[in-house]
Amino acid sequence: MAQDKASTSAHPYAPERLARKDNIGADAFIAVDLRTGVVTEVEDFPQARKPAWKLAVDFGPVVGTLRTSAQVTNYSREQLLGRTVVGAINLGRKRIAGFTSEFLILGALDPDGTVRLLELPEGVEPGAPIA
Repeated sequence: MAQDKASTSAHPYAPERLARKDNIGADAFIAVDLRTGVVTEVEDFPQARKPAWKLAVDFGPVVGTLRTSAQVTNYSREQLLGRTVVGAINLGRKRIAGFTSEFLILGALDPDGTVRLLELPEGVEPGAPIA
């Protein structure tokens, strides 16, 4: 029993543990503004409770540059700079340890919660909508 509990806490995002979410309908999904952007700055964020980077991402000429705090320290600064990422840019702002996070960067979660950023083919322009 103790091993099961340890396994659950060590792997909270294991696919076999996650129930399917309720249907929300296409309108709710389409309301989320998902865009591509290029990481232009990566800063340390020692004030965050969990290890994180502060990222600046250029979402193209209409949206511009937005900032976020991201728990993606499994990526080095060099791996992030210049990388094309996907962000949910209209979820509102959130204050994290005195920093204003303006969007949510998207990735897949490993069973232990490690974020694996979504990958896009070369040539996708900043600001492209995700459908």
